[in-house]
Amino acid sequence: MTPAMAATDALFSPDFKPEPYWWHSGPGKDTGPDLGLTSLPPEADVVIIGAGYTGLNAALQTSREGLSTLVLDAEAAGWGCSTRNGGQVSTSVKPSFAALSRKHGPDIARAILEEGQASLDYMHALVREEALDCGFAEVGRFHGAHKPHLYDSLARDCAAGHPVWKTGAYMVPKAEMARELGTDAYHGGMVFPRHCSIDVGRYHPALLARVLAAGVLVKSHCPATRLERHGSGFAVTTPAGTIRAGKVILATNGYSGPLSPHHQRRIIPIGSYIIATEELPQPLVDRLFPTDRILSDTRKLVYYYRLSPDRRRVLFGGRVSLSETDPRISAVTLHRDLVALFPELAPYRISYAWMGFVGYTFNTLAHCGEDKGLYHAMGYCGAGVGMASYLGMRMGRKAAGRETTPSAFERLPFPTRPLYTGTPWFLTPSVLLYRLRDWFGV
Repeated sequence: MTPAMAATDALFSPDFKPEPYWWHSGPGKDTGPDLGLTSLPPEADVVIIGAGYTGLNAALQTSREGLSTLVLDAEAAGWGCSTRNGGQVSTSVKPSFAALSRKHGPDIARAILEEGQASLDYMHALVREEALDCGFAEVGRFHGAHKPHLYDSLARDCAAGHPVWKTGAYMVPKAEMARELGTDAYHGGMVFPRHCSIDVGRYHPALLARVLAAGVLVKSHCPATRLERHGSGFAVTTPAGTIRAGKVILATNGYSGPLSPHHQRRIIPIGSYIIATEELPQPLVDRLFPTDRILSDTRKLVYYYRLSPDRRRVLFGGRVSLSETDPRISAVTLHRDLVALFPELAPYRISYAWMGFVGYTFNTLAHCGEDKGLYHAMGYCGAGVGMASYLGMRMGRKAAGRETTPSAFERLPFPTRPLYTGTPWFLTPSVLLYRLRDWFGV
C-alpha cells in the first residue's frame, strides 16, 4: 500500500459504511421484501410508480378518496433520494422572481413562487395533521457568502425584500459570524429563519406507515418494466405480473428511466454526494455549530450541510466530481472541502458516504401534469423534500378528481434538448464552468 493510499484509508472510521447515514439512524428503509404484499392485484384504480415522497403523498390522497391504489418501487420503498437527501426543507424554487418574470411573465413568476411557499406550508400541515414523528423543525438556514462581493449582493437582496415570500431574512456580517458558525471561510451571510430541517431517517418510514394504514398496497423490489395504454386505462407490466390501471402516476424523479421515454428525455439525473463524520466531541460541535440551522453557501456547485439530528455528526454534501463516481472516492474530496471550512475537523474521520440522483430539469424548475390519465411530478432540482411531498399531494388530488386548479408548474412547457435521451453527456463541461464561476464568484 502506498503512503497516499494509506492516508486515504485513514480518513474512514473502522465502522465506515458506504451507505446513507439515515438508513442506520431511523426505523430502516424497508419493512420487508414486499411490505406484506405477497401478490399483485389484477387491477387498481391508480398505480403509482415510485415509493418516495412524491408517490407516497400522492397515494395518501387517492386512497382516502376511495380509489384502490397500488404503489410499485424497483427497490426498497424510499431507497432513492427520499432516504438519501440532506433533510433540508425550504421554499424549493431556485430561479429569482426577476429571472422567472423575464422568461414567463410576472403573473406566472408570482404563481410559481407562491407554490414554493405553499410547499413549505404543506410540510408544516402534513407533519401536524398526520402526527408524523420526524423531527421537523423551523431551525432557519444560514447562507454563507464565499466571496466579499457576494455578501454585498446578498445584503442588497435582503434590503429589497422578496416580492412574494415573507422571508424574515436578515444579514449577519463577518464580524458577527461566531453566533452562526465557527469558521472564517465566509464573509458573512444571510439567515432565512423560516427554513426547516427534517429527520430523513424518520420522515419516510412515518409517511409510509400512514399510507399503509390508509389501505394503500405497496410492493417494493418490483420494477415497472413496461407501461402501455390499454383501452381507457393502462397495462403496467412487472416481474410479478401485469396490472390493469385506470390511472398511473409517475413519481420517479432522478431515477426516471426508459419506462416513459418522454419523461426520461426531460429529467437530468445528477449525482449529489454526502458524507457523515464520526461522532464529534460535544464542546467542539457547540463551538463550530452554535445553532441547529441548515447550511448552504453562494457557490454554484453548492455545499449543503447540517448537524445530524442528535448533534453528534456533521452531514456534508455537494457535487465534487466531473462525472459520477464511487461515494468512497467523492468522500475524500468532500472531507477536504469540509476541513477547508472547519480546520478543527481535520482529525475526525468519515463514518458514512453515499450518493443519490437529483432530478434536474433544463429550466431548473419542477414539473407536474397529466396526459390522458398519465400523471407526473418530478424535477425538483435538489430541493425536493418539500416540493416532492407537495406536488405528490397535488397530483394525487388531481388523479382523484379533487384538484381542479392547475398548478403553476403545469402551465410551463417541460423542455428537453436535441440529442438528449437521458444520459447527461454535457455534465463534465457544465461542472467545469460552474467551478470557474465559483472561483471568481460570478
